[in-house]
Amino acid sequence: MDSFIHFLLHRFFVTGDPMIYGADASIALASIGIVVVVTYLKKWKWLWKEWLTSVDHKKIGIMYIIAALLMLFRGGVDALMMRTQLALPNMHFLTSEHYNQVFTTHGTIMIIFVAMPFIFGLMNIAVPLQIGARDVAFPFLNALSFWLFFFGAMLFNISFVIGGSPDAGWSSYAPYAELSMNPGVGQNYYLVGVQIAGIGSLASGINFLVTILKMRAPGMTLFKMPMFTWSILITSVIIIFAFPAFTVALALMSIDRLFGAHFFTIASGGSPMLWANLFWFWGHPEVYIVLLPVFGVFSEVIATFSHKTLFGYAVMVWSMVAISIIGFVTWLHHFFTMGNTAEVNAFFSISTAIIAIPTGVKIFNWLFTMNKGRIEFSTAMLWALAFIPNFTIGGVTGVMLALAPADYQYHNSYFLVAHFHSVLIAGPVFGIFCGLYYWWPKMFGYMLNERQGKLAFWVFMISFNICFMPMYIVGLLGMTRRMYTYPAGMGWTPFNFIETIGAFGMGAGFLIIAYNIVWSTLKGKRDTTGDPWNGRTLEWSIPSPAPEYNFATIPTVSARDAFAVAKTQEDQENKKERQLFQPIHMPNNSGIPIIMSLFMFIAGFGLVWEWYWMVIPGAIGIVVCMIVRSFQYNDHHIISIEEIERTERAAGRLS
Repeated sequence: MDSFIHFLLHRFFVTGDPMIYGADASIALASIGIVVVVTYLKKWKWLWKEWLTSVDHKKIGIMYIIAALLMLFRGGVDALMMRTQLALPNMHFLTSEHYNQVFTTHGTIMIIFVAMPFIFGLMNIAVPLQIGARDVAFPFLNALSFWLFFFGAMLFNISFVIGGSPDAGWSSYAPYAELSMNPGVGQNYYLVGVQIAGIGSLASGINFLVTILKMRAPGMTLFKMPMFTWSILITSVIIIFAFPAFTVALALMSIDRLFGAHFFTIASGGSPMLWANLFWFWGHPEVYIVLLPVFGVFSEVIATFSHKTLFGYAVMVWSMVAISIIGFVTWLHHFFTMGNTAEVNAFFSISTAIIAIPTGVKIFNWLFTMNKGRIEFSTAMLWALAFIPNFTIGGVTGVMLALAPADYQYHNSYFLVAHFHSVLIAGPVFGIFCGLYYWWPKMFGYMLNERQGKLAFWVFMISFNICFMPMYIVGLLGMTRRMYTYPAGMGWTPFNFIETIGAFGMGAGFLIIAYNIVWSTLKGKRDTTGDPWNGRTLEWSIPSPAPEYNFATIPTVSARDAFAVAKTQEDQENKKERQLFQPIHMPNNSGIPIIMSLFMFIAGFGLVWEWYWMVIPGAIGIVVCMIVRSFQYNDHHIISIEEIERTERAAGRLS
């Protein structure tokens, strides 16, 4: 018993840090509160039937977005802790070990558990509606993808209270992440949690590629698709080619740590550069996995609120295709300082600079779209407009970093930190907030408050520049990244203090967005038309929120901006009267995805701790779920014509 208690207090639970105790208390109180509220409202059956077992792409998209917002809060708190530590010289707010853990979890959460699920959430909400489909190609797989992501994220996140967080950086370079230099279970959490979530991401890429290629409405050729759908099609291809490399890398390092192999150990014939190559072969295309979809979001929003057709549609498409191809031959620019030959550095320097061309083309497409348009400055449009100058700064500094000789000076400095935050905040973060405000009425049937939205925008955007612009300067002054404290007298203190003020301002902007969501849920203006923005694409042609079957009758598309064209061609009320409905085939909900993912969590937790007595039943549970699914024949239901008519009449679509 004494040994067991010693294990719990010294290995299993993280102890000795007041902030960890606060986190323990917060988790316990939040969990108890959720259970009490759901029990009091008698919503357990509703929660299970309507959400936890749902295969409806719209509900899955909403769950992705809720999870991403929660992860954004966690990753944001990590960022504020780091900035507090660096606000002044010789700070001891965090120990060096704790700082490394926070540094690692911040990067991992923001890229894999915030940007990725937010993108998956928006594509689940919008893509099937934009292409006139009733669902995705594989609804069951879609639900499984979400729950794999969710339980992978939960496995990663419990590390900071059970066992200890990973601390080898979000890129987890070997040999720092190998067992010899990184004992304990923290790195195991990274490997297993990210692997589980990555399997779900790969499945989503396959699912949406098939959905877009096979389920478009009659008449919607590839070059009549909305730009957001195009961006998701190209992103899905990148996911399918990039994620297997990361999957292999995670598997190899897991085998190293758990079973004593040496894939990345020089002394035993391995190579640390193998990890670096596999990681960045995924890691640099990953930048475009989270960037290209928000390019699609900005294209939709700018065209809608300029009240014009997107300028240079074909050029936009081919520039995204070019980015997807060139993005796979730029990964070695991360190794400019690692001893490559001049020829190798020259090739990847040129390829990195070239990718700026198709990226820059988009800026001109959006500017020409707004030219002579009737621009409406909604909250979503403000996020899109702010993206252009802020992302341009990140792009220009990226070209500076592409020059191998110059990179020797910039590398590992805060100049680089400023660059990739200019790209990854001004790009994905601005984009997901833009898409959130734009598609929120379609998700929930009510509007987010525009006044509060604009306040949040200005607070966040100004604070973003206050936080990251000084980093360019302090980087040129010699401050290196991954530094947990610094001495006085370096000339860095004023810049770091300003950066910390900006970071807390961004936190305030996020809290205003959260308040807006709560306020609008209670008092927000209802969207009774289904088309609050005078939209141009098919998702705005149906009620808000969309019914289970999306479209009572599948639309026929004759041109780009199909809904905008339809609104000018015929009277919609007469069209409603002429609709002839047919029974609709829809998939049944299923509890297997969440149960199977829970077994994956159990097996993963067992692997983290090397408790194979837990891994084996978890693996058996996964196999049993697969077998049960294989013999599920009654997996659909039919929505009758009468039910369709009732739903459409209730939405005001029938007289």
